[in-house]
Amino acid sequence: MKKEEKKVPQLRFPKFKGDWEQRKLGEITTEKLSNGIMNHPSEEMTGVKHINVINMYTSDRIHIEDLTDSEYDDDAVKKCNVEIGDIFLTRSSVKPEGIAEANVLLDSGQYVYDDHLIRMKIDKCKYDAFFVKICLGTPLIKKQFIMKSKTTAFTTIGQDDIASCDCVFPSYGEQKAIGAFFDDLDHLITLHQRKLEKIRELKKGMLQKMFPKNGKKVPEIRFKGFTDDWEQRKFLDCYKMSSGYAFKMRDYCDSGIGLINGESIQHGIINDDNLNYLPESFIQQYPDFILKEGDIVVGLNRPITNGNLKIARIPNKYNDSLLYQRAGKIVYKGNCDKDFTYILLSKEILKYTLVEAVGSDQPFISTSKLDKWQMMIPSDIEEQKKIGDYFRNLDHLITLHQRKLEKIKELKKGLLQQMFV
Repeated sequence: MKKEEKKVPQLRFPKFKGDWEQRKLGEITTEKLSNGIMNHPSEEMTGVKHINVINMYTSDRIHIEDLTDSEYDDDAVKKCNVEIGDIFLTRSSVKPEGIAEANVLLDSGQYVYDDHLIRMKIDKCKYDAFFVKICLGTPLIKKQFIMKSKTTAFTTIGQDDIASCDCVFPSYGEQKAIGAFFDDLDHLITLHQRKLEKIRELKKGMLQKMFPKNGKKVPEIRFKGFTDDWEQRKFLDCYKMSSGYAFKMRDYCDSGIGLINGESIQHGIINDDNLNYLPESFIQQYPDFILKEGDIVVGLNRPITNGNLKIARIPNKYNDSLLYQRAGKIVYKGNCDKDFTYILLSKEILKYTLVEAVGSDQPFISTSKLDKWQMMIPSDIEEQKKIGDYFRNLDHLITLHQRKLEKIKELKKGLLQQMFV
């Protein structure tokens, strides 16, 4: 007879021993799981003031709105019976993996919650809210949620479905230790996310202020020493978009020269998840399509993803790669700073594409039409360099914070696998 495996995690705080115990999620609550009883109120609603509504946006933190006028009265607040430590889960999501995103309420006060949420009121004497929240996001539990959910236009899960899922729990003391550890880790992730968003917002603001607005010849903010008007130029006056070559699939190989296509070009990066390769000999055969480090490349077919232009600079690892059709490389026709060019074209080609894409379900950058696109450019190359340096440093700072954030998220992902059964 096979010996039953011990229910213990791979990684554990030293002072804790003993098996974890399996429970149904419905067994750890003091009340049956319930979804909200009301929808979000309209602005015309009147009644009790200063009641907060917890709504469905809980992926990072519970979103609370202060209502100066509300339809909710004292009876509604009592019926909801919301308390510190209650766990709220999203009832539906566009993507299956988005269902039952959980978070813990930490604030006291009068609350009601809408019917996009499911409330779990756990037995706080036996179960730690932070541990339960983290546990609900582990792959084992997520898999159960997805299996028990129903999908039409949205993926939806019910209270009974959640209550029937299995979870494994350690002692209350070990729950507290694990919950506090991951809560600190989540706090660190949130801090880095906020720093990243602040720098992105700074960049967004400076892009608006350091380039002339429509009809203007100078930007709102500029470096000292520069006073001349910017000049209007056609794209063709300064640049040429050189298209790639239609390499044949039969020539692809397992390793060799990287082939950069429109799908591998993303906003600010070259995504090499599904990169194809060509024989080394193709470097000599196709010299007109060789890419060098620092070259600016653009995805010409469906050039916008998530509101961002598919434009990137070739990194050192893809120096001497080759350019595929439906992707373009920027060729300089005059004395233009490369860092300034990258920022300028990120803005201008995006604007051009949005104009051209009206009424089209398959937008494509027409190089002949782009040639006539009008842009404002500083006549002084030194001003271009100053602007280019500023935004290159901002991009470098954004990249550093992104990498830090990704490392912490990867650390959390690894620890979730090792510290839970």
